[in-house]
Amino acid sequence: MNMKMTYVFGAAGLLAIASLGIGLAQAPAGGGEKKAATPGLTLTSSDFEDGGIIPNRFTQADPNAVSPKLDWTNVPEGTVSFTLIFHDPDAALQKKTDDVLHWMIFNIPGTAKGLPQGVQKVATMPDGTVQGKNRAGNVGYMGPGAPAQGPYHHYTFELFALDTKLDLKEDATRADVLKALDGHILGKGVLEGRFHR
Repeated sequence: MNMKMTYVFGAAGLLAIASLGIGLAQAPAGGGEKKAATPGLTLTSSDFEDGGIIPNRFTQADPNAVSPKLDWTNVPEGTVSFTLIFHDPDAALQKKTDDVLHWMIFNIPGTAKGLPQGVQKVATMPDGTVQGKNRAGNVGYMGPGAPAQGPYHHYTFELFALDTKLDLKEDATRADVLKALDGHILGKGVLEGRFHR
């Protein structure tokens, strides 16, 4: 069986989707023509371009920072829920810590096509969506805050399409969520933005 990898291109680098079983073009039995490859889960924002500068209103440069608008397309068949993790891998490397978590939100309904700008900072929403605590210990979104004297940090939004809902509450850690994702990921989309003060 011939397989053709589909990649999502972005400033965060190449993300291979083929290993997740998404976007594979397979030859039908009998050696007929291949079907066209389908694109993988794609995460975008109308507030900034992938790899671009995140505007101040979504960062700690604004005392009333809000989360940016997020949209996704090419949702894998069978998606039950989505999980979104927003973090700063550059700070994690500099501080030699596991992660610098800015936002973690899970059990987003599988029918959702995105998140609005300015998601409320509540632990559990009426539709069952749950927001965990960020690095500062607060529920909800925490904007980027890399200092002016250093280089731009690459802030990364990672969206996971899952075949289940996570049996976790708002006190779940990033490690808890990553463990719960294992074996349930149908697709992954990545969006990256840069910021320093």
